[in-house]
Amino acid sequence: MDALLVVIVVAAVASVLCWVLSLITRDTSWVDRAWSIVPVVYVWIFVAGAFADDRGSARVVLMGVLATAWGARLTFNFARKGGYTGMEDYRWAILRQRMRPWQFQVFNVLFIVCYQMTLLVLITLPALVAAEHPSALTVGDAVFIAAFLAFLVGETVADQQQWNFHQRKKQAGGTLAPGFATDGLFRYSRHPNFFFEQAQWWAFYAIGATAAVASGAGVIGGVFNPTIVGAVLLTVLFIGSTIFTESITASKYPAYAEYRRTTSMLIPWPPRSRAVAPQS
Repeated sequence: MDALLVVIVVAAVASVLCWVLSLITRDTSWVDRAWSIVPVVYVWIFVAGAFADDRGSARVVLMGVLATAWGARLTFNFARKGGYTGMEDYRWAILRQRMRPWQFQVFNVLFIVCYQMTLLVLITLPALVAAEHPSALTVGDAVFIAAFLAFLVGETVADQQQWNFHQRKKQAGGTLAPGFATDGLFRYSRHPNFFFEQAQWWAFYAIGATAAVASGAGVIGGVFNPTIVGAVLLTVLFIGSTIFTESITASKYPAYAEYRRTTSMLIPWPPRSRAVAPQS
């Protein structure tokens, strides 16, 4: 069976399962729990499909390994925060309060399930491009693989720094000035983990594009090919999610307004000034 068709079928089943479970449990975080798992499955389906069609390559295998490393790290971080223990994302609870029940259910079906689960397929499609354009590894592959790994390390560090802050906050009784992380990578970006998460999938797209270029594709169809839509829509999702998350944080912590004024939202950048005192 065609690998893309298999991925579509698996994604459809996973989507229906997430939706049904959200209705049964009144917990809309099932997609969150699948987020770090299903993309890894999709990429390896593309890898298996490539070898089944005698088009396997070192590149597509490496893309499977990179996706697996991404998924393992994200799954670990999600698990240690209690993501698999039935705890719903606090943002969904806030949205549920702001909407009528039928409005939230429409939002649940169209955005939480359909949009996000479709997006998880789209971000993996560069692996299909690599599977369809087998060729020897190039310098471009080395550059983008190194970039992916660097972004993976960056997100790991950012998540650990955020985890450390919240552990200190918990030990302090739930209150620790200024109320949010501002040290380490958070000195240069309000959401460095969000930045590195997106950057990994842009690097993933670039590896697929490199495969197309190495096989003779030009700028259109090679450097810029239809699978770029996954990385673009992921960025759109993160920007929207960040704006919503920050509106909640700003309403809880008065110091956040100054932090937002002085510190880049996503891309790490030297702060304008050190207006928020570091945690003690």
